[in-house]
Amino acid sequence: MIPVYRWHLAPEGLATFRQLRAMELRPAGQPVVAQLERPRRRRGPLVAFLYRIDLAQPVRPMTPARWAALAKANAARRVCPECLRDAGYRIPSSLGMCVPCADAPRIAA
Repeated sequence: MIPVYRWHLAPEGLATFRQLRAMELRPAGQPVVAQLERPRRRRGPLVAFLYRIDLAQPVRPMTPARWAALAKANAARRVCPECLRDAGYRIPSSLGMCVPCADAPRIAA
C-alpha cells in the first residue's frame, strides 16, 4: 500500500509526472512512490501519482525520425474519415468526423 497525501501536503523530493516534465525529467521506469489526492465536492477525489525526483532521468531528445513520426500521426488525425479531406484541425474523437460532416444530418432535418 502506497502512502496517500492530501493536496499541497506532499513531502519534498516527490513530484507528479507533469511536474517532472516541467523540470525536463521523466520517471524512467521507477515505481509510484505515493499518491496525491485532491478532494472534490460531488465526485471522487482527483488522484495524481508521485515519483522521486532524485531517481528521475532527463527527457530523451526528439530525433528527426521521432519528429517525422509525430508529424505523420498528427496529419492522420486531421483527415476526416467521411469526406476524406484535411479538416485543418485535429478531428474531435467525440464526433469521429469533421464538424461540417457531423452537422450535415442535423441541417438536412
